Amino acid sequence: MDHADPPPTIEDRMRAALPELTRAERQAASHILSHFPMSALGSITALARAADVSSPTVVRLVQKLGFRGYTDYQSALRAEVARLLTAPLTLPEGAREAAAHPLQGFAAQVVANIDATIAQIPPREFLAAAALLADTSRRVTVIGGRLTHAHGDYFATLLRVIRADVTFLADVLTDWQQALLDLRAGDVAVVFDIRRYEANAVHFAEMAAAQGAEVVLITDRWMSPAAGHARHVLACAVEVPAAWDSTASILVVIEALLAQVQGRLADQVQARLNRLEDLFARTKVFRAPKVGGKGELPPSS
Repeated sequence: MDHADPPPTIEDRMRAALPELTRAERQAASHILSHFPMSALGSITALARAADVSSPTVVRLVQKLGFRGYTDYQSALRAEVARLLTAPLTLPEGAREAAAHPLQGFAAQVVANIDATIAQIPPREFLAAAALLADTSRRVTVIGGRLTHAHGDYFATLLRVIRADVTFLADVLTDWQQALLDLRAGDVAVVFDIRRYEANAVHFAEMAAAQGAEVVLITDRWMSPAAGHARHVLACAVEVPAAWDSTASILVVIEALLAQVQGRLADQVQARLNRLEDLFARTKVFRAPKVGGKGELPPSS
């Protein structure tokens, strides 16, 4: 017998609503999500003060989620938390038996993270972010954090192949302040920030947005405080049974974004690739494969 999908949780509904929220409402929502569910179990005054918004902003937020007011929202949230606390603990199907391969258990969690990431990123939010990145009239600046620095570098390196005017801020201590000097209204700032959230990323997002830049935030499900300043938020599932978070789902989002941008700029991308390959060949930057010897490459199928 087929089982109907469970109804979306309050957390799911809040994530789905993010694109439609005002900046102040998004700031309140990002605070709630980053401290979920405890942040919304106290008084509306305490929540508004912690999120640095007004109490009416919180009321408008919960009304957009379909609740009559904050009291109605709190009652539903408490009931949902109570159900979660009394529900029987279950393990994923593959975790009930010993894994056949030492990679299997960890890989299963990574796959689950990718599935959860797909479920919690609204398609229109993803496509809108890709459209911004494909708009070549906008310059793109990318910043990463301690754990996502490599992701930002990878993303900027490949995006630079696809289109012009892409900058990666390699030194997050000082480069981001200098980048703000040249940031124009309408430019795109791509910010990577997962827990523990970093002041540089949050400050850069805030100041970039204040200058009129469109901020695209790639974060985790608890939401960086930078979400309050972002036009588009792509939240990834990162939990694994380890002392650190897995960023495999972030890599999937990065490569999917790049594929979207490439598809939107197909003719331009091919011309840039041809020119780049010619430059590589002329400068002999890559070692050519040997022909007829041990280094000979197998024929392509």
